[in-house]
Amino acid sequence: MQATATRTLFLEGPILPTLLRLAAPNALAFLVQAGVNMTEVWYVGQLGTVSLAAMAFMFPGFMLLQMLAGGSFGGATTSSLARALGAGDTARASALIWHALAIAVMAGFFFAALFWLLGEPLLRLLGAEGAILDEAWHYGVIAFSGAALTWTSALTTSCIRGTGNMRFPAMVMMGSAVIQVPLSGGLILGWFGLPQLGLMGAAVSNLIVAALTTTVALVMLSRPSALVRLSRQHLRLQWPLFCDITRVGGVAALSPVFTISTISTINALIVTFGTATVAGYGIGARLEFLLTPMVFGFGMAMNAMIGMNMGNGNLQRAERIAFLGGLSAAAITGVMGVTLAIFPEVWMGLFTSDPAVAAEGAKYLHISGPVFAFQGLGLALYFASQGAGTVVWPVIAQASRFVIAAGGASLCVYVLNTSVEWVFAIVALGMLVNGLVSAGAIHFGAWKRHHRPG
Repeated sequence: MQATATRTLFLEGPILPTLLRLAAPNALAFLVQAGVNMTEVWYVGQLGTVSLAAMAFMFPGFMLLQMLAGGSFGGATTSSLARALGAGDTARASALIWHALAIAVMAGFFFAALFWLLGEPLLRLLGAEGAILDEAWHYGVIAFSGAALTWTSALTTSCIRGTGNMRFPAMVMMGSAVIQVPLSGGLILGWFGLPQLGLMGAAVSNLIVAALTTTVALVMLSRPSALVRLSRQHLRLQWPLFCDITRVGGVAALSPVFTISTISTINALIVTFGTATVAGYGIGARLEFLLTPMVFGFGMAMNAMIGMNMGNGNLQRAERIAFLGGLSAAAITGVMGVTLAIFPEVWMGLFTSDPAVAAEGAKYLHISGPVFAFQGLGLALYFASQGAGTVVWPVIAQASRFVIAAGGASLCVYVLNTSVEWVFAIVALGMLVNGLVSAGAIHFGAWKRHHRPG
């Protein structure tokens, strides 16, 4: 009954009120999770500079792992289930849960093997050595050896979102945060009589919480009363169902790669301007990882609503959902961006008391803050396009951002010898293009040309 009511609401109900109601719990949950991540950084900071540096070396890789699981393939899983339900095919939706689990386990083992084979050489290539290399390696061994738990946690909760239930995964995330904050403190610093594992404690804590989240989600999906449920009746792996998830998730996986690459490349290029500039930009760029959870709330709601409408053959309504949701996300990220462009000390003061670092970070926020609305728009339409079953254009938009930012910044640094403000302006231009290309593609019929009803 609940599933039928949700389907009717998604296909016929008022768009914006429904989006806002669905987005709110997800946005709150991911903001809480962002707070947990910042708390872990504070815990590790108590261990000293070596542990902080080791965590910094591992941060991009672990962040990429989480973004691929939760954003790329998680969004693709939500989309696949939603499109199946939109078409009225509950058996297909139930079977997709097993395929999502299989993908999660295979991906987990792949990333574990990849780290064991290439982790240490890559860390050395990035410049880690001595005690820093040792700590980073041991953290990575735990975090990546348990990658299957990270993936099953992300994809099982994504299955629940695909049914239109946004509240339960959000409640699970907030409950996990309540557990993870003291658990991380205990395992990192030795509180509550727990073993003091140092940086490795952060990895252990993440895996324990992922295991708990997976267990709760599987219990939810296995309820006998559920319309879409994990049952042996639907345990028959089929290549077309794998393809339905991976054709979206595989292409979508390029987006976080471009995001991480853009920030990492700019970091490398601005080294010539001094340590304070690198540190200031790093703090300013971290804001993007805070805005992502806010947009994720809208994105997952849009994904499920658009997926059901595309599965039902209602392209026009799906496009309206995309633009209303995208503009809402843009408004939120835009207000925050403009506010921090005017008052950068509000953000910079959270991370540094060094006036030189704060001044360099303020330069970045003065220039990039006003266009954060377009970055929010592009990210929201990336999730919306997952719901539609085609993410080619949002990935092209992210690639365009990378080419503009990396190419333009290289020109500024190595050829034109400009000030760092010009580099930051190029970075802002890339954000602007990302949003405009994503919106323009949908407006001019990208979904119509590529979508096939689920």
